[in-house]
Amino acid sequence: MKPAYWDKAKRELSRSDPVLGAIIRRYPRIHLVPRGDPFHTLARSIVGQQISVKAAQAVWSRMLDALPAVTPEHALAAGADKLLACGLSRRKVEYVADLAAHFVSGRMLPARWQTMSDEDVIAELMQVRGIGRWTAEMLLIFSLLRPDVLPVDDLGLQRGVSLGYRNGRKVGESGIRRIARTWAPWRSVATWYLWRSLDPVPVEY
Repeated sequence: MKPAYWDKAKRELSRSDPVLGAIIRRYPRIHLVPRGDPFHTLARSIVGQQISVKAAQAVWSRMLDALPAVTPEHALAAGADKLLACGLSRRKVEYVADLAAHFVSGRMLPARWQTMSDEDVIAELMQVRGIGRWTAEMLLIFSLLRPDVLPVDDLGLQRGVSLGYRNGRKVGESGIRRIARTWAPWRSVATWYLWRSLDPVPVEY
């Protein structure tokens, strides 16, 4: 299902930013695919931390094969050895287990997030081991469908901005924020299309 704001965001971004407009026109029939399950999104984001999209997909595929379903209960029941065999590092196994324990115990209540600001959701999530700002931002984009998230630490976004706006020159956080001023209130959508400029196959978390 396409996010309700998607078409409006595409029109406004295309008008305000020629670079994005050209990328959007190249991919007219694809859009962000929402992930309603917060645990699924957070676990997949942990898997993808600091490794390539291809490597993360390989590990995730093995997890899908190894577990009856990617749920907090099944992740806890699997145990460390089974998760290690999927290709997760020992540290990431600990992170996934801690995340699952937060869901099972009720310490994490996703229903509350719908009424919380982006920054408040990020702050709550960062109390869990292994969840930093980037992982929380992936949840905001892919699970909560927040339209105006700018994950400046994301390597794909950095690369997309570098190639699209700086002729391949490195760009830092402040440079990305300056360029992104015209994207508000649709910075999640702009980020998603810059990811597409690098890899036409949509990333899912």
